[in-house]
Amino acid sequence: MTERCGWARGGKYIAYHDEEWGVPLHDDRALFELLILEGAQAGLSWSTILNKRDRYREVFDGFDAPKVARYGEQKVAELLGDAGIVRNRLKVNAAVTNAKAFLAVQEEFGTFDTYIWSFVGRPLQNAWSELQELPARTEQSDAMSKGLKKRGFTFVGTTICYAFMQATGMANDHLTSCFRHAELS
Repeated sequence: MTERCGWARGGKYIAYHDEEWGVPLHDDRALFELLILEGAQAGLSWSTILNKRDRYREVFDGFDAPKVARYGEQKVAELLGDAGIVRNRLKVNAAVTNAKAFLAVQEEFGTFDTYIWSFVGRPLQNAWSELQELPARTEQSDAMSKGLKKRGFTFVGTTICYAFMQATGMANDHLTSCFRHAELS
């Protein structure tokens, strides 16, 4: 039997764990999606967001940052009426604000990927044996949060940034007993 990180339970969670979580990600659209979804997850469980991800992709125009950056009050009101996503005005407005900041970063650095990966350079290879060992934040997530906030992003606290780093493979936080740890080392 294949051993996984203890949090990977249930069909969608197992697929996410096995195929996505911790895999180094360098596609700007996908990075934007995860940044928005990690912010939407604040105060909720990731399973809530994972179960709503397809609807998010649909109503947020496939996380096309230029389109999201142009959302006005009518589109925001429409989104707030959609039970398929987290209907929190601050989080929906953050997606629009972050899309604008994201485009500014792309303009300055060529890609968002170039900017965001500068906080780690290459994937951090951690070696945790127990879930309790995983940090909620690190020096790198502190710096990322500070940098993103300085550039106008919201819902990018250090804990959200660390979850983003884990999801995008900036940190390999699969437990050493998990089959994915070695595969991503």
